Amino acid sequence: MKLISWNVNGLRAVYQKNFTTSFHNLDADIFCLQETKMQEGQLDIHFDGYESYWSYAEKKGYSGTAVFTRIKPLRRVDVPVLDPEVFPGNEGRIVALEYDNFFLVNCYTPNAQDGLKRLDFRMKWEGCLRQFLCQLDAQKPVLYCGDLNVAHQEIDLKNPKTNHQNAGFSDEERGEMTQLLSAGFTDTFRHLYPTLTEAYSWWSYRFHAREKNAGWRIDYFICSSRVAPKIEVAAIHNEIFGSDHCPVELQITL
Repeated sequence: MKLISWNVNGLRAVYQKNFTTSFHNLDADIFCLQETKMQEGQLDIHFDGYESYWSYAEKKGYSGTAVFTRIKPLRRVDVPVLDPEVFPGNEGRIVALEYDNFFLVNCYTPNAQDGLKRLDFRMKWEGCLRQFLCQLDAQKPVLYCGDLNVAHQEIDLKNPKTNHQNAGFSDEERGEMTQLLSAGFTDTFRHLYPTLTEAYSWWSYRFHAREKNAGWRIDYFICSSRVAPKIEVAAIHNEIFGSDHCPVELQITL
């Protein structure tokens, strides 16, 4: 089974940049999108053989997630309101689906923002999200993917020293990722490539960052640790353009 996750930074914009070609070339069984920045009905997009599931933000042009799947899920999973202040909220950040042998959770994690001004919100989000994932994991394995807005280790970004305590590389956010992995989950890319450097999935539009490969790895597939031995491929498709992120891939047999 092949899965792709991609923060498209505006689906209507990337749709004009060969999105359908990239979609077909990647040929995923399940294709997860984040930051679609769409409201329902703004773009008529469908692919033969795929069902689609969407989560829209109330705020126009903001956030949003979607899943295209040619494996029919059993159901869409309702995300419990574990904390009404933050989760799941009205920002369209999660699509969760149950399949025969696993749960899929596609997520666009809130950014802590400049000066970490949204860090408290982010920490509450992380606690609720971890609780939700653990509840699912108690039933069957979980595949959790998306733009998780954190570079976990120093090797996950080009300039760790100058970015320490910036959004996405604060001790608090990294600590939450450590807690999640310690709760029985595995970073699929690091499972296969524990020491690989200069493997990034996001680059700033400024300072020719992508050209220089001055990036961050903030897009993930995370799985329940008990199925980590079944990981076959974990890849970062930095050859694909159209967004400030590139697609990431997981192939796994469940």
